[in-house]
Amino acid sequence: MAEHEHEHVRVAVVGSGFGGLGAAVRLRREGITDFVVLERAGSVGGTWRDNSYPGCACDVPSHLYSFSFAPNPEWPRSFSGQEHIRAYLEHVTDVFGLRPHIRFDSEVKRMVWDTERLRWDIETSSGSLSADMVVSATGPLSDPKTPDVPGLDTFPGKVFHSARWDHDYDLRGKRVAMVGTGASAIQIVPSVQPLVSRLTIFQRTPPWVLPRIDRAIGGAERAVHRALPFTTRLRRGLLWGVRELQVQAFTKHPGELGFVERVAQRNMARVIKDPDLRARLTPDYRIGCKRILLSSTYYPALAQPNVDVVDGGLSEVRGSTVVAADGTEAEVDAIVFGTGFRVTDMPIAERVVGAEGRTLAETWTGGMEALRGASAAGFPNFMTLIGPNTGLGNSSMILMIESQLNYLADYLRQLDVLGGRVALDARRSAVRVWNHRVQERMKRTVWNTGGCTSWYLDASGRNTTVWPGTTAEFRRATRRVDLAEYAVLRAPSGRRTAGTGKTARDAVTRETTTQGVTAQGATGRGVTAQGATGRGAAAQENTVRGTTTRGTTTQGTTEVSA
Repeated sequence: MAEHEHEHVRVAVVGSGFGGLGAAVRLRREGITDFVVLERAGSVGGTWRDNSYPGCACDVPSHLYSFSFAPNPEWPRSFSGQEHIRAYLEHVTDVFGLRPHIRFDSEVKRMVWDTERLRWDIETSSGSLSADMVVSATGPLSDPKTPDVPGLDTFPGKVFHSARWDHDYDLRGKRVAMVGTGASAIQIVPSVQPLVSRLTIFQRTPPWVLPRIDRAIGGAERAVHRALPFTTRLRRGLLWGVRELQVQAFTKHPGELGFVERVAQRNMARVIKDPDLRARLTPDYRIGCKRILLSSTYYPALAQPNVDVVDGGLSEVRGSTVVAADGTEAEVDAIVFGTGFRVTDMPIAERVVGAEGRTLAETWTGGMEALRGASAAGFPNFMTLIGPNTGLGNSSMILMIESQLNYLADYLRQLDVLGGRVALDARRSAVRVWNHRVQERMKRTVWNTGGCTSWYLDASGRNTTVWPGTTAEFRRATRRVDLAEYAVLRAPSGRRTAGTGKTARDAVTRETTTQGVTAQGATGRGVTAQGATGRGAAAQENTVRGTTTRGTTTQGTTEVSA
C-alpha cells in the first residue's frame, strides 16, 4: 500500500511551478497547513524545470517576473535565464518551508468529486488521497504539442520537443531541422546555429521580433537592492506601470501598434540584407496578434550561410528527408519541434470528473470558460490558476497568479464563514455572464482583429486564453468571492439511500443565495492559524457578525464592463 493511501487534506494543489508554489505560500500565510502539493516530477519549477533548451530565458524583466512577496535583489540580468528562474523557485520553496508539503513523483491520474462527502477523491501515481478543495496549478505551458506529421515514425534520426530537450544528444556537426518559429525557437536557433553543420528552419508564419534590451545587473546595483529594499519595489512598480499603459493599444486601439511594427521592421532590415529573405520574414498581420518576440540574436543567426528558412511548415517525413509544404526537401539528422503546448485543451481537464459525472474536458468541449478565470460550473471547490482568459500579451503572469491567490484566500474564508461540510459551485449563469463580458471585450482586441491564427485561439476560433484588460482590472475583479455567483452545497444529514433515483446534484443541499456574503475582516487582514484550520464557536460567531450583504449585482457585470 502506498505511503499516503487514504490520506485526507483540506487543500490539494496540483503542480509546483509559479502557480503551485504561490498557492502553497499563500495557504501558509493564511494559517492553513493542512495541504499537499502534488508534483509529477522529482523537483519544483514547472515549465522552468521542463524547458532547459539552449538559450532558454524569460522575455519579461526579472524584477517583474517574480513574486511581490519574495523580491529577489540578486537577479543577475535584466532578463534572466532559465537556470536563474529555476534557482529562484527552489529558493522560494526553501525560504517558505514548502518541501514538507510537496509530494514529488505524484502525477495526478484522476480526480472525482464525491457528491455525498463533498470532497475530491484523487488518484496519483504514488497513491490516493482526498481533499476538501483542489487547486489546479498545472499551467498552460506544461504539456508539449507535437504535430502529427506523416512519416515521422519512420525517421531514423533523433526527434524531440523543445520542452523535452535531450541533453545527451550532441548537435555539433549535425544537420538539424527546427520546426516552428515561436518564442522557444527564436532562442534555440541562435544557440545551436554555431554548432550545427546545417540548420533548416520550417516557418509556417513569421513572427514579429523586437530587439531584446538585455544587460547584466552589476554587483553595485544588486548591493543597492539588498541594502534598500524599496528600490526593488520601485523598479518593479515602474516596470509594471509601463506595461499597464501599453494595454490600451492591444485591447482597444490596435492601430496604434503601427509605430511598433516600424521598429520591428527596422530591426530586421539592419541585419537581413537579402530582400527575398526579408520579404519571407515579414509578417502579414498586425503586430501583437501573435505573441511579440524579443531577440537581438535571432535575425543575425538567420543571416548565416549554414541556415535555411523554409516557408510553409513541415508537411511530411520520408526516411531522413524532411519535406516542407512548398515541396522543399532537406536531409537531416535530427528534428527539433518548437511547436508549443496544449494550451486550449489542457490534459489535466481530461482527468477531472465533476458533480455530474462529466470530465472538465467534456464540459469545455465548446471552449474553456470559468468564472473569473478560476471556477467552472459543476466542479465544486475546484479552482484553476492561470485558467481561461487569464493570459497576458505584454506583462508578467505572476501578477495574474497573485490576483488569483487573493481569490483563493477569500474562497477559503467564505467556506469557513459558512461552516460545516460545505462547498461552492459556480452558477452557470454567473459563468455565462462573465464569459460573455470577456468575449465582448475581446472582439476589438488585436488578438481577434489582427489577422492571424495564434495559439491564443481554440479550435473554433474563440480566444479563450488572453485577458482583455489591465492587470489592475483583474486584481479588482478577483479581490473577493461574491457568493451570489455560487451555489452553496451542504452535505446531507444522513447517507443517501440506494435506489432513491436522486441525481448526483441532488445528493447535497443547494442553498439558493440571492445576496453575496463577504467576510469584511477577511479582505483586509490575514487569518490566524487557529482560524484557518478550524475556528471555535466563539470565533465563528464573531466572524459571522462581521459579514456584510451585497446586492445581487455581481462583480462580473461591473468590473468586466468596458
